[in-house]
Amino acid sequence: MNWRSVRAIFGHEMARFFRTVWQSLASPVLSTVLYFVVFGAAIGGRIQSVEGVPYGAFIVPGLMMLTVLQQSVSNASFGIYFPKFSGTIYEYLVAPTGWIEVTLGFVGAAAGKAVLIAMVILLTSFWFNGVHIAHPFWMLAFLILTATAFSLLGFIIGLWAKNFEQLQIVPMMVITPLVFLGGAFYSANMLPPFWEGVAKLNPVLYLISGFRWAFFDLADVPVGLSLFAVGLMIVACMVAIRWIFLTGWRLRE
Repeated sequence: MNWRSVRAIFGHEMARFFRTVWQSLASPVLSTVLYFVVFGAAIGGRIQSVEGVPYGAFIVPGLMMLTVLQQSVSNASFGIYFPKFSGTIYEYLVAPTGWIEVTLGFVGAAAGKAVLIAMVILLTSFWFNGVHIAHPFWMLAFLILTATAFSLLGFIIGLWAKNFEQLQIVPMMVITPLVFLGGAFYSANMLPPFWEGVAKLNPVLYLISGFRWAFFDLADVPVGLSLFAVGLMIVACMVAIRWIFLTGWRLRE
């Protein structure tokens, strides 16, 4: 394992983030504040609580997951796509480093950015709601694992994309709808039996459910299934990335 290569890629990506830290942090935090105002204040005035948890606090894990998934995919996909677009991807391919080092550098930076933004949002939520975290360790574990899983997915999207339009289509048309339909703003137990079963086909529901359990000891599905889902996603993405680097698919186009 060439850790010097990992540190170099990771440092380069994080430096790019901190050069534009204001817009990188301000945009997701401002969007989340609007969600707190609209859903927490307006709708929360009509829905007092969900399973004993004030609605304004109940949506905090969902909002954090929404931001983590969007930021993880966006940062990782753009991070690897830009070297392809500029032609500098060949420097990574001929350097004395393997696919694992390249993946760790880009994915580690994307996941780190997403976790940092999520923690800022969590701090912001204390100003709106009195959020209590029942399992801080598991909250952080789910946050890091989910950010890693979707950063790996974003990395694959960046390798697959041929233009900036393709780079945006999966986050806009797939990730965001799955989050909204995955219980970010409600509990699956509130749905009629048929639609509850349909909701449980959504993999994002398992991630949000596990993360919400870490906050309030409430879950739509068993916590073990949530851990299994995120672990399976990480393994599947790593296998796909390894295949891409071994075959050169979309890397030399």
